[in-house]
Amino acid sequence: MAYTKRIDGRKFNETREIKAKIGVVPNADGSAMFSFGDTVAIAAVYGPRQLHPQHLQNPEKGLLRCNYSMLSFSVNERIRPGPNKRSTEISKITEWSLAPAILIDEFPNTVVDVHIAIPQADASTRCAGINAASLALAHAGVPMKELVTSVSIGKIDKQLVADVSKAEEDYEEGEGATDIAMSFLSRSEKLAHIQLDGKISPKELNEAIKLGLETCKKIRKIQEDVLKSIKDEKGEK
Repeated sequence: MAYTKRIDGRKFNETREIKAKIGVVPNADGSAMFSFGDTVAIAAVYGPRQLHPQHLQNPEKGLLRCNYSMLSFSVNERIRPGPNKRSTEISKITEWSLAPAILIDEFPNTVVDVHIAIPQADASTRCAGINAASLALAHAGVPMKELVTSVSIGKIDKQLVADVSKAEEDYEEGEGATDIAMSFLSRSEKLAHIQLDGKISPKELNEAIKLGLETCKKIRKIQEDVLKSIKDEKGEK
């Protein structure tokens, strides 16, 4: 049976409701909240600050260091606290996604720490975390060439869909589900990261990337509007 209608009634190219907010962690240098529906990510940025221990310092550039974690109560079954293989992997993916946008060379011997927490999860947590982190870095005043936007594109049976939910991730009828997490640089529109879980043809993958880019353009507009609102409150131009 072909997949003709999404479980929650969305159009195939429609995301869940997106919310974004700046300055949610008062003691951080920059912070942000970003959500896709019931998936919520909070990012806090500290730095640039001197890197310790000293032998890790690089006189030519700074270091970007990301830490992703899902809180114990973020899903129905309690998660064991502390790092695990999945959180370590997503932390590195987040670093790789954000690094091309940051002018880290301007801060030798320093570190920029990005902490991402997921208090509530309903799929696409890494994408929500990257979007939150990009906003938090901009809020912290870390020099950036462009923002980073991220979304998950799924293939359920033969249909491509934007912003996969947990129910869609678990869909197993027909050909099963394929999930592709991807991130784009906002101005150059270059891919910053892509991960494929499942099966997809080269032609479908190209179509998925196009859908991802179009969806990320909408996400970028939300990010820019949130950042602009902060500038307007400060009276900046």
